[in-house]
Formats: sequence, C-alpha cells, structure tokens
Amino acid sequence: MPITAEQQAEIDALRSAPQPTLRAVSAGMEEHLYRAYDVLDHGFIRVIDYMGDDAAICQAARVSYGKGTKSVQNDAGLIRYLMRHWHSTPFEMCEIKLHVKLPVFVARQWIRHRTANVNEYSARYSILDREFYIPEPSQLAAQSVINNQGRGAALTPDESARVLEILKGDAARSYDHYEEMITDTSDQEGGKQGLARELARMNLPANIYTQWYWKVDLHNLFHFLRLRADTHAQYEIRVYADAICKVVADWVPAAYGAFEDYRMGGAVLSGKGLDCLKRMLKGEDVTQETSGMSKGEWREFKAALDD
Repeated sequence: MPITAEQQAEIDALRSAPQPTLRAVSAGMEEHLYRAYDVLDHGFIRVIDYMGDDAAICQAARVSYGKGTKSVQNDAGLIRYLMRHWHSTPFEMCEIKLHVKLPVFVARQWIRHRTANVNEYSARYSILDREFYIPEPSQLAAQSVINNQGRGAALTPDESARVLEILKGDAARSYDHYEEMITDTSDQEGGKQGLARELARMNLPANIYTQWYWKVDLHNLFHFLRLRADTHAQYEIRVYADAICKVVADWVPAAYGAFEDYRMGGAVLSGKGLDCLKRMLKGEDVTQETSGMSKGEWREFKAALDD
C-alpha cells in the first residue's frame, strides 16, 4: 500500500487538530492538506504545507499597496498580464511543500529541476521497503524510432508478459540479496555483522521506491509542470505532474488558469515561425523549403498549428 499505517495515523492526527492562523489561507488548498493521492502502484503525493495564494501574487506585483488586491476580477487580469509577459518574480511569493513517494528512476528525472529544496529518505540510515514499480502491460512499449528518449509501438501481449516476468524476478532477487547482505555477513570473531546499509543499497534496481520532501516556489513549479505534465513527458513522471496540477488548480485558481492558457495551451513562435504564419494568413503556400527553417523546426511549427 502507498501509505503506511503509521503515516495514515499521522495524517489523521494532523487533520483532526486544525490551528488558528492570521496568515493568508487558500480554501482550495486547505482541502488538500495532508491528504495522500495515490500515484502509480505504490507512490503518492501529499501536501505538507504551503504559503500564499492568488492575492499574494498580486500583492507582490503591487508592492506599493498594503493589502495588495483590489478585486478578484482585477487580480485575475493582473495575473494573466504577469503570465503573458513572463513577469515571474511575483509567482515566487507562493510556495508548496510536498511529500512524494516515487521510484528512484523517476526521482533522478525529477531532481534535474534544481530550483527546489529536497530532503530524501536515507538508505544509509534506514532500510528500504520491498516496493518496486512494475508497469501496467499497457505502458510497455518498444523504443521509438524517431525519438531517442521516448516510446514507440506497444509490445505484444507475449513480449509484455516476458518483460514483466524479468522485472518482477530481478526486483525480487535484488531485494533478497539486499536483505542477505545487511544481515548475514560473518565478522572475524564468528558473529553476525551485516554489511553497511550505504553499501548494500547499491545492489538495488532503479525501480525501487524512495520518498522525499520537495519544497518549491510557484514559478519554478509551473516550469516543472510545463515540462512534466506535457504529453511528450515520460508517463511515470507525468502522472505525478498531473496529480500536482489538480492540487495547484485549487490552490491558486487564477494563476493556474493563466498557466494553462499561456504555457500549457499556448505556443511560442520563433521570428521565422511568426513570419511564416503571417505569410500563410495572406494566402501564400509556405513549405519547409521556403520557410527558412530546418526540418525539425518545420515539423514542430506545423505540429503547433495542427493541434
């Protein structure tokens, strides 16, 4: 199960003891505090803490104002202006702290977003649980022939079954050996002294689960979500990003709406791309050869127009 009995007891205790506060509160986010949302087979995300709301973004933009907000309509318009013109610092006034349980190989992708504060479960100090990410058969696909870091056609049922058997067998054997190494090494006096945990862990595969606390401001979170909630992102990190999107949409609805419109739903054109679009609108039949773009640029330009 993603959440242990101890973690659930902690969550229940925290949710049953609300505290009065004078700070800005987001009603939408309050509903998410300490609730765990399952991701993949053993993973989850849960909000531990947050700071700020839509009004905090506007307060920072209107730094000369005491309250920092005029009306919901004015705030929404200002936030859209800030997002449209890439004024990022007001969004940094909001922060979120998440507890995330995820496979190690997903964590290694995630940690490339370096503009966050991270504290990870220590396998030097503690023993990792026997929990491994095993994909659903529908997520098993061959290597893409056009994208070196993506998936292509789905595997056949027989091939999927063979791969799943390998994944499960390797995971079980590696954990058996991990347990053996930390408990069954004989010392020179004939007693039992397990191998140091910091060494034994190196035998574990990248699909074992780890956990961390991840704190990030809203500007950098939006950058993470723009890349990882995209349809081109790897499935295993995209489902985490999708779960976070649902939380952020309730936390800062105006900011998330602007983000969806300008970042997720919009497109950035190069100077050549904008020129081609203008020529097309005038009725000109523009081709890759007459566009001045490379084949890759032209393919991406056409994909943006055809979506």
